Amino acid sequence: MTKLALGTHPFLLGFDQLERLVERTAKAGNDGYPPYNIEQTSERSYRITLAVAGFRDEDLAITVEDRSLVIRGRQHDDSAGRVFLHRGIAARQFQRSFVLAENVDVGEAVLQDGLLHVDLVRHVPDAVVQTVRIRKGGQ
Repeated sequence: MTKLALGTHPFLLGFDQLERLVERTAKAGNDGYPPYNIEQTSERSYRITLAVAGFRDEDLAITVEDRSLVIRGRQHDDSAGRVFLHRGIAARQFQRSFVLAENVDVGEAVLQDGLLHVDLVRHVPDAVVQTVRIRKGGQ
């Protein structure tokens, strides 16, 4: 018995990108920083919340690249002239990626109380029924 890959199953025509999408998502394995939540805020909307304490809005960049929402953070080191006895709050950079479906758009982003909220909206396309005319052979 031959094992079929998900993207090559005969009933899934045109879904060959599905395996690449799954592989890309797996490779985006983030290290857990910063922590985040994903919540469904309505039937067609979602919110991603990242804990970015210590980051200012100018330290953060949000882009959509090849159907991936990419959030980057880079703090500027302001420790010049300061003497730390213990430094447990690191000014570390991060990149967090989320793969978006084709019908999901990024809405607004709000930075409040050390949390970055990014709203997403899913657009449901109208159902389309197409009738295909059957032509008689030889015509």
